[in-house]
Amino acid sequence: MYKAKHPGIISTVITIIVLALLVFLTNVDIKNLSYAQSISTAVIKPVQNGFTYLKNKVTGNDAFFTDLETLKKENEELKARNGDLEEQLRELEIIKAQNASLQEYAVLKDKYSAYESVPADIIDRDISNYSSQLVINVGKKQGVDAGMTVLAEEGLVGNVVSATDNSATVQVIVDPSSSVSAMITTSSESIICKGSIDSTSELRATYIDTSSEILVGDTVVTSGIGGIYPKGITIGTVKSVVNTNNLTDRYAVVETAVDFSKLYTVLVIKN
Repeated sequence: MYKAKHPGIISTVITIIVLALLVFLTNVDIKNLSYAQSISTAVIKPVQNGFTYLKNKVTGNDAFFTDLETLKKENEELKARNGDLEEQLRELEIIKAQNASLQEYAVLKDKYSAYESVPADIIDRDISNYSSQLVINVGKKQGVDAGMTVLAEEGLVGNVVSATDNSATVQVIVDPSSSVSAMITTSSESIICKGSIDSTSELRATYIDTSSEILVGDTVVTSGIGGIYPKGITIGTVKSVVNTNNLTDRYAVVETAVDFSKLYTVLVIKN
C-alpha cells in the first residue's frame, strides 16, 4: 500500500515547490534581481573572456606555426632558385669569355692573315725580373714547335722554346736572356733589343750607330735578321735615350707594345 501512495506524495511535493517559487518570484524586488544579475555577470563575464582569449591564442599559434612552415618552404625554394641562377650566371660568364677569346682570335687572324698560324690561350705564366715565360695550350699535335714566333694583337710576344704534345713554353721578349734584332721605323737603323732584370715592360736597345739619331716616340719593329722573327712586327716605342761618356755605349729604353700582365690570347706563327 505504501508503494501505491508514494507517487502521489512526490507529485504533491513538486506542486508545492513550484507554487512556492511562483510566489517568491511574484513578490521579489526587481532591483534585487538586477543586483543578482550584475553579480552573476561580474563573475561569469571574465571567465568567458578568459576562455575566448585562450581560444584565440591557440588559434593564433596554429596560424603562426603554419606560417612558419610556409616561410621555411618558400626559403628553400628561393635557395634552390638562387643556386640555379648562380649556375646560369657562371655559364654565361664562361660563354662571354669564350666569345671574347674567339673575337681576339678573329682579330689576330685578320691582322696576321699573311701567316699560317695557330691561336692559343695562356694557361700559365712566370713574368718576373729574372725569368719571363708563358705556357700556352697548344703543342706538337697542333703543329707548334720550338723556334716559332708568338704574337699578340699589339705586337711581338716572343718565341716558343719548347713544346709537348698539347702545350708549349714561350720565352717572352722581356726575359733577361732574350735578344731581338730590330730597327727604328723612322730611320731604318738597326739595333738590338734585350730584356732586362730591371723591368718586365721595357727593353734596352743597344748597338746604336754613333751617327744615328734616335728620338723618343720612335717605333721599333723586328728587322727580320736572325731567322727567328718575321720582319716588321711591332716591338714597342722609344721611351728615353740614355747618353754616356762613350757614344758607342749609349742606349735607348723601349717600352713594349704588349702588356704582358694583361695578356691572355696569342697567335703562334707556323711559317
